[in-house]
Amino acid sequence: MPYLLALLLSLFCLPTLAQGAPHDERLPPPVARALKAAGIPRSAVAVVVQETGAVFPRVGINAGQAMNPASVMKLVTTFAALELLGPAHAWRTEALAAPQDLLADGVLAGDLVLRGSGDPRLTFEQFWLLLRQLRARGLRDIRGDLVLDRSAFPAIGHDEAAFDGKPQRPYNVGPDALLLNFKAVRLTLIPAADPERILALPEPAPANLDIVNLIKLNGGGCGDWKDGLRADVSRHGSNGGNYRLILTGSYPAACGEQRWNLNVLSHADYVLGVFRQLWTELGGSIKGTVRDGTAPDGARLLASIDSAPLAEIVRDINKFSNNVMARQVFLTLGQKVGGGDTAIRSWLDAKDLRFPELVLDNGSGLSRLERISAENMTRLLAAAWRSAVMPELMASLPLVAVDGTMKKRLVGNGAAGQAHIKTGSLDGVRTLAGYVLDRRGRRQIVVFFVNHPNAAAAQPAQDALLQWVYERAP
Repeated sequence: MPYLLALLLSLFCLPTLAQGAPHDERLPPPVARALKAAGIPRSAVAVVVQETGAVFPRVGINAGQAMNPASVMKLVTTFAALELLGPAHAWRTEALAAPQDLLADGVLAGDLVLRGSGDPRLTFEQFWLLLRQLRARGLRDIRGDLVLDRSAFPAIGHDEAAFDGKPQRPYNVGPDALLLNFKAVRLTLIPAADPERILALPEPAPANLDIVNLIKLNGGGCGDWKDGLRADVSRHGSNGGNYRLILTGSYPAACGEQRWNLNVLSHADYVLGVFRQLWTELGGSIKGTVRDGTAPDGARLLASIDSAPLAEIVRDINKFSNNVMARQVFLTLGQKVGGGDTAIRSWLDAKDLRFPELVLDNGSGLSRLERISAENMTRLLAAAWRSAVMPELMASLPLVAVDGTMKKRLVGNGAAGQAHIKTGSLDGVRTLAGYVLDRRGRRQIVVFFVNHPNAAAAQPAQDALLQWVYERAP
């Protein structure tokens, strides 16, 4: 009986998220010092450290408070997708034609329909392979239009300027059932032999986009070179179907070769431009323009290409925090159940995970609305650790000091290579969550949210926590 009484007393004395030591006693000293130096009060942070097999956390600060997780919300979306869709799930993109328009001597009399299913990673190279299939099967000339069947996703009406007024930034690209190459034009900037010129080489080079390069070189230090550049796009041509991209500003020669990714065309115009570029290179021609539509009844499949499996897609989403890919997966989850929000909440309920504070907007974390607590993010990661898809999810997280968004952090420290951590960043938000393998061989769940105007200065505190967990977690 004394043993039983002692056991019960010890359980009641274990720290929990709801009751624990005062904040000053619970925050590791190096973390507290770094937060103080950054001007971030403890009320603006939430921290949880908990061993994967433990019932209660060892550190818990403001753990039940609903906070903006930024891109850490991708953990919810990708874990749900791996379990609900399966790691081998793939998306298919198809090229079709009406039966009456089928090939005759290399000519398609009518329209070519491209039907998307929401592939998050239909790259320039994959699209080229799809078009090569069409050429290999004899198609040369298309007399009709390029019809885009984007009906797999509902019409969203996404405003790419709404989030932060920077619609040309690739992270603001909206989802689409026929998303091609993340709708980005990558400009490789190369200082030329002429000391006043710089080359701007586009890839892809949409046939409906003319680029006028007026960028000048300067002799200053590199710094944030994008701040000195500007891109303006406008329609031109007699039919208004072409666009002109004018590049201006000053580029430091000290930066050497750099890549500048821009989002400058609508989804439909981008697909048409890239299609025309590749189709011409492959020796084909198309007479018409682009329009939305659906595949006609009885349409015949001419060619198709499958995406990489979801397990591989998830690696890109989490390693590099790709927003539009996460949104594609979120919409895929909602295709049969009335929305990604509904699908994820039903999945959480089935796992007996009740997150009353959870707010899902688009599943990517690029949102001012999304919310989750550090406590429930910890519960999610604990459930993931016990899941059959744990290896796929963990392998998708950036490895500290090795790759992804954590490649340049904690290099040369003990935690380097020992932690799989997803990061998040918005104006006023810095977050991380994942797993640390401490020096005693125990796997620790770590969650650290900062919501504060000084959040941009929070990285030293977050890195200090990861290092502390690796070296000295109780």
